Amino acid sequence: MAGAFHDVLFPPSISMGAVGGPRFSTTVTVLSGGAEQRNINWQHARGEWDVSHGLKTEQQVDELLAFFHARAGKAFGFRFKDWSDYRLPRWLDAPGDLVPIPVMFTTDGTTRNIQITKTYGDTAGFYVRPITKPVAGTVQVLNNGVQTFDFTVNHATGMLTLGTAISNTTGRTIAVVCEFHVPCRFDSDDMKLTTTMVDNFSWQSIPVVETREIA
Repeated sequence: MAGAFHDVLFPPSISMGAVGGPRFSTTVTVLSGGAEQRNINWQHARGEWDVSHGLKTEQQVDELLAFFHARAGKAFGFRFKDWSDYRLPRWLDAPGDLVPIPVMFTTDGTTRNIQITKTYGDTAGFYVRPITKPVAGTVQVLNNGVQTFDFTVNHATGMLTLGTAISNTTGRTIAVVCEFHVPCRFDSDDMKLTTTMVDNFSWQSIPVVETREIA
């Protein structure tokens, strides 16, 4: 069932209490002399969260049970708001007010389609993350630092398409501001619910993982 994705948002009031974040996969081989060889297995990190910590009210429990049933456990993906990292770039009061808005692309006269990305890094290295689930109504595009509306965006893939008036030029810097979600699924087909008393429940863990669907 590749590509089985429901374009709905996991309850944000529950994801606000989630525990987790990005996970990389690295194989470490320790040689006989104690030296290490490290191999990067994944091109991109995968987010992993435990959302059981976000359940604080009976209403949230009912909402989560309904959401879990509607996704048939692991079967269908969904949008997930990672409250620790959902803005490109980070801002407080207005988009981009805490950090300079980074240039994403420089026009070359031919390229029209650009994948929205977010870059993390420092002077020693950097990591480019594809943003595949931008939030509708939040995407802004800057052409040489000036907002433009000559573009379209696919909110299911994060692909930005520039208008011909921009894409036919060269040397223009394109920057993007938006909020984004993470494509996820439950990583369990059973809820592992514990009933401690009437209408009082608890869970050991409710795992949610980021997905990368096969095209």
